[in-house]
Order: sequence, then structure tokens, then C-alpha cells
Amino acid sequence: MLSRPSFRDRFLIPTNQDVGAARVNGEDPCVYLCGNSLGLLPQAAEALVQQEFRVWGTRAVQGHHDHPHGREWMNITDHVNPLLAELIGARETEVACMGTLTANLHLMMNTFYKPTPERYKLLCEGMAFPSDQYAFASQAQLHGFNPKDAIIEMFPREGEFTLREEDILEVIEKQGSSIALVIFSGVQYYTGQWFPMQSITKAAKAQGCICGWDLAHAIGNVPLSLHDWDVDWAVWCSYKYLNSGPGGIAGLYVHEVWDQEKPRYAGWWGHDPSTRFLMPPVFSPIRGAQGLQMSNPSVLGVASLLGSLQVFKEAGMVGRLRVRSIELTAHLEELLVRSAYFVPPHEAAMRLPLCNGSTDGAQQRRPAFTIITPSDVNSRGSQLSLLFFSSDTELMQKVWEGLGSYGVIGDERHPNVIRLTPTALYNTIQDCEDAAKFLEEVLKALDI
Repeated sequence: MLSRPSFRDRFLIPTNQDVGAARVNGEDPCVYLCGNSLGLLPQAAEALVQQEFRVWGTRAVQGHHDHPHGREWMNITDHVNPLLAELIGARETEVACMGTLTANLHLMMNTFYKPTPERYKLLCEGMAFPSDQYAFASQAQLHGFNPKDAIIEMFPREGEFTLREEDILEVIEKQGSSIALVIFSGVQYYTGQWFPMQSITKAAKAQGCICGWDLAHAIGNVPLSLHDWDVDWAVWCSYKYLNSGPGGIAGLYVHEVWDQEKPRYAGWWGHDPSTRFLMPPVFSPIRGAQGLQMSNPSVLGVASLLGSLQVFKEAGMVGRLRVRSIELTAHLEELLVRSAYFVPPHEAAMRLPLCNGSTDGAQQRRPAFTIITPSDVNSRGSQLSLLFFSSDTELMQKVWEGLGSYGVIGDERHPNVIRLTPTALYNTIQDCEDAAKFLEEVLKALDI
């Protein structure tokens, strides 16, 4: 028997009426399975942000040094850095709450991507999030290389949807001497594949490569041990599984071995706090990752993140939540594969080429879907990516809109994928059952 999560009532869940779901009771909460895109609002985050508004209104500039709740603005990230470090398996000095995801990615690449004529390539997944792809290409160009030559993109084998560990390790072994930087997503945004981070990091470093990770879909989702895995650096955002709000403040990690090895991109917030406001002319960096801070962080953004991290801490960070995540995701998967419209991945891979607008045969006209997220729980987090196919090239969009009419909020990725994310902190078994039930209703209505 799967237990009901005890933290659901800590979040504000939109009603069906709020999201415009016309086919269900408008007063009931919607089935929100989109935490991989934007997490729900924690009540604690709302309360802390309101507190900071009041401090701003009553203390104004004095809030930097005199705060009624002990969160002086000049030190406010001190409240979140230990919690972030616990989430990613790092030491507090290796973590900095700062910036935005892609800005931090560029900062890390500027710091660690030091190509030479012999070692200049970047190894990544071929379907990295577009912002990452843009960053990789621009960094190669800034260093005088053609991205088509400098970037090694890895794609799944023909007839498969995710990358194999052995294929990644083989490329690292064979081409490692020419690779300057190995940079993958911890969890792949499109397929939901959780990459074998420890083995990739170990293989990359054995070949003399720097290894970094984009944890946007991994932090708060899967267990991480960056320090023990010897990861060089990582970056993340906080508005997905960390529930910090749209555009929430991001963060980065740098292993302590690099503390004295790399030049810093100095800014006043990375300066020693004891003399920061004395405005000395010479930069004196904070030890560790926090010495990379450039500007003062958004107090409202940090307060919102803190509210969510407090819930994580109470819930057991990733340990207990991982158990719940596995239960929920497996239950949703079990329900989906029972669907009359489900096709196993290997069969779907063979049928897909026949569905490009073809009207030849009932098997191609009939709506169908498969799951492209790995079925192995050790290779995925809280996400199932459903790939839809038929001769109707608008099938996915119709399904997504149909689910929305029943109050099931997922995330569409053109041209044919809907991502459903049973998030451990606030989703329920009933959410999974409703999502599977309503998906079946939508597909039946389209099966004409």
C-alpha cells in the first residue's frame, strides 16, 4: 500500500477552474504533473517573501545589517547554501546560490574550458536543452573553433530513445585526449534519462578531461553526491523541482580542489564579507565557490527558495522523497502501459517512420503512444516522457489540450512529446490514476 504524502498541504495547488478545465469539478485541485518545468508554490515561500516585503517597507536599507528575523540581506544566502549543499552531496564552501542557470554555465565554461590545439572538444548529449546548446556553440566560437568540429554530440542508437552508458564511456575512452570538457545534463530534460553521473565523471577525469554537469532537472529530483563523485563543477536552476518560483535564483558548485587553481571573475559580492562594505580597492575572495559571486542576490528570490528548502529539509531532503518518487513514477508507468493505445518502445521505434503524415493502414491512423523514459528506476527521476504518434501530425497537441480540459497539467514538447512528472512532495497516487484515466478518455475520443 502506497502511503499518502504528508507535505501536499504545504503547497498551493491551482483548482480546475483556475486552469480552465471545463470537464471536471472546478473547485477540485487540478492534477499538476509539471514540476519538472515549474514547481508549485510552497506556502512557506510565500510567507517568507511577504516577510521580506515587510522588512523592506519598515527597515529599508537597514535590512542589509539589521533584520527582525535574523536574515540580514548581506548574509541571506548563508541560510540556503547549507541546504543546497546537502541536496547535491557537497560541502558548504563548494556551493554558491547566485545568478541564473545559463549565466552560471557561461561562468563555469569561461573558468574551466581552456582549449588547446590538441585538446579542445566538448562532449555532450545531442539533445541537450537548447540554452545549453547555444552556450556550448558560443563558447567554442569565442575560443576560435568551429562548433561543428569542436562539439561532439551523442545520440541514441538507431531504434532507441536514450543513450547507453557503454556508448558514452567508449567515446570518452577513444577521444578523451582531444576532449577538454565533458558536460552532460544530470537528468535529460526531454527523455527524463538520469545519466550515470559517477561513471561518466570517473571516465572523463581518467582521460584528463574536465567534467561538469547541468543539474536543472536533477537537483531536488534524484540523489546526488558531487563531492564524493569528484565532479569538477555543476550548475542548476531552482524553479523546477526546487519550487523557488518562475525565474528563481540559481546556483553553482565547484569542487574544493579548484579553490586556488583557477582565476576568479571578481565581483564585490564574492569579496570577504568582513570588509566588503569598506569598499577596499583590492579584491579579497571568499574561500570556495562563493568567491565567484559577483552581485548581491535577489533577496526575494532567496527567500522564496529558502521556503521550499525548509520543506525539503523537513521531508528528509532526497532520501525519503526518492522512495516516494520511485513509488509514484512506477505506479503511473504501470497504469499507462495498460492503455489500449500504449506501444512498447522497440515497436514504436519501428512504426514511427510510417507515421509521418501517412494515411496508409489503420495502425498508422490510430493514435498511439510509448514511453521514452527508461523503465529502470536507477536511470530516471520523477518523470515519464510520452511520445505520441499516428498519421495525424497534430496528435500530441490535441492530446495535451484534451488533458488540460480534464485538469491534467503536463508539459508539451514539440513535435510529439508530453512530459508527466509525479513530484514526491505534493503529488498523490490519485493524481497518477486520474492522469492515466483521462489520457485514455482523450485518446478514445481521438480514435475515429
